[in-house]
Amino acid sequence: MFARILGLDVGTKTVGVAVSDLLGITAQPIETIKVDTENGALGFERLGELIQEYQPSKIILGLPKHMNGDEGIRAEASRDYGTRVAENFGVAVDYQDERLTTAQAEKVLIAGGVHRKDRKKSIDKLAAVLILQNYLDSHKF
Repeated sequence: MFARILGLDVGTKTVGVAVSDLLGITAQPIETIKVDTENGALGFERLGELIQEYQPSKIILGLPKHMNGDEGIRAEASRDYGTRVAENFGVAVDYQDERLTTAQAEKVLIAGGVHRKDRKKSIDKLAAVLILQNYLDSHKF
């Protein structure tokens, strides 16, 4: 593969960001970008800096589906965000089912002994790692 992939966990207040290694085997957390999607603040300035730094071949966005697999308002918002990312940065965007990734991230942080106030700082970027890792694991050659 020899190209990085960015993973994004898009919420209304934050976007968790993760990156793959060059071989597309593992995902690591980068940061959490503050956003205010209701007021049009999408974090694109910082995201653009990260895209410039990591030069990803693709961006994977978490797609929040209902437990029955249906897509709702949040999935529609994620697809809209993905479309805007592709248009603004010229990078291909794909989607990965993100059901339960935030719950998984919280369990990992609790198991690691991370205090509640500190979990809030890390949960979105860890969810991005899980989204990206699930994508990488399901797209092995």
